[in-house]
Parts: sequence; C-alpha cells; structure tokens
Amino acid sequence: MKVGQTRSGSPRPVASTGAAREAGRAYAARAVADTGAAAPTADVATIAGIPGDELTPKVRDAIELGMHEVQRMRQELEKAEKRVAYLEKLADEDSLVPVANRRAFVRELSRMVAYSERYDSVSSVLYFDIDGFKEINDKYGHAAGDAALQHIAEIFSLNVRESDVVGRLGGDEFGVILAQSDAAAAAEKAAILANAIETTPLIWQNRGLKVRASYGAYTFSGKENAGEALQRADSAMYKQKQVRAAAAGR
Repeated sequence: MKVGQTRSGSPRPVASTGAAREAGRAYAARAVADTGAAAPTADVATIAGIPGDELTPKVRDAIELGMHEVQRMRQELEKAEKRVAYLEKLADEDSLVPVANRRAFVRELSRMVAYSERYDSVSSVLYFDIDGFKEINDKYGHAAGDAALQHIAEIFSLNVRESDVVGRLGGDEFGVILAQSDAAAAAEKAAILANAIETTPLIWQNRGLKVRASYGAYTFSGKENAGEALQRADSAMYKQKQVRAAAAGR
C-alpha cells in the first residue's frame, strides 16, 4: 500500500511539503543515528529500511534533504571539535617549546597529587634550572638561548614515559612529573636527565655548546598540594645549584 492511499483505494490527505520536510528531517536524523550511516545516499529507502514504492516523491525528497542536513551538521561538529582541540592545545602548550606551559603543568601536578592521596601511592616531581643560561644569551644572542630551551625540551620528551609530564615553568626552568615513582626512582631519573643534557651538546651555528642543568626532586603522597610539592622540588634544586657554585668558586 502506497503512502497517501487507504485500504479501500481512496486517497487520503498528504502532509504539506513543509510538514513533510520537517518530518523527513526528523526521520532521517533517527535513521542515521540508528544505522550509524556515515553519509547520506540517494537511496534513502534502503537506509531507512522501507521499500522505495512506499514513499511519495515529496516524502522521499524530504528524507533525502534531512539526511543531507544531518551529514552537514556532523561535518560542522567535527570541525568544531577539531578547533576546540587545537585551542586547548594552544592554551596548554608553552609558546616556545612543545611541552606543557606552567598552568597546564600545575594542573596535571594537582591531579597527580590527588591521585596519590586517593590511592595511597607516591609520585615525584623534578625541578630543573639551566646553569649559565644568561651567559648563553649574552654571548650568543637570544636566538641561541631559545635554541637551548628547545634542545632541553626535546631531551626531556625523548627520555620520559608517556605517563610522565614535561613542562616549562618559566624562563629557563623545567618541571617533570614522574607518575608512581618513589624517591629513589626520582633521584635516578633526575640524574639521568641531567646527564643527557650535559652529554648532548647543542649545535648552534656549526659549533657545539655545552649545556648543564641543576635539579631537585620531591616525592609526594597527597599530604601536600601541588604548589607545595613544586616549591620543595625547587628548593632542592636551589640547594644543588648553590653547592655547584661553591665548588666552582674554589
């Protein structure tokens, strides 16, 4: 039996084109959601599971239009989601080097502190400061200083786990969050990273520049907040820097 015809064969009223169009849009949206169709096709009857001869031309056109609009809306949603992801990346990534900025780093550190408290586990945070960074800028220019920051960020990124977080905390200071790492593991990893920095020279204008970094480590279990954990790692780094400066002055 065709749409628009009763069992007795007498015609029955057919919805207006506008109503049919709206009904078709709603029907198409449900059909796409139910079937998971990636894109509309000309053969909407096949997608909807209704034989073609059951549809009047107006209803068929309305369903096709509705399905095209659903697909267009899906494409716009995908574009919007990609744009949001891009903006989120810009908001979280440092403006110079491809690691987390301070805001994103502290946020991730807060999450790790909360995780440690909830599951009664320990994790660690490392604090790095480049030794002699001002001298690099003064002697070779700020472009060389920027290259040194990028060089160190790359060394960090290549030598940590995916579960760890690297961030630039400002100026020549970096932080590394070591997930589920105790004090011994943190001290070992900090030494490894510092050694990688010192033994991997920065190539700048066909010359190798030696870069060195002081570091400090702090292991937390959730009894402190992110700011306190970072401050204690910073204090440990500053102590090491003072010891090195005193040793160099002898």
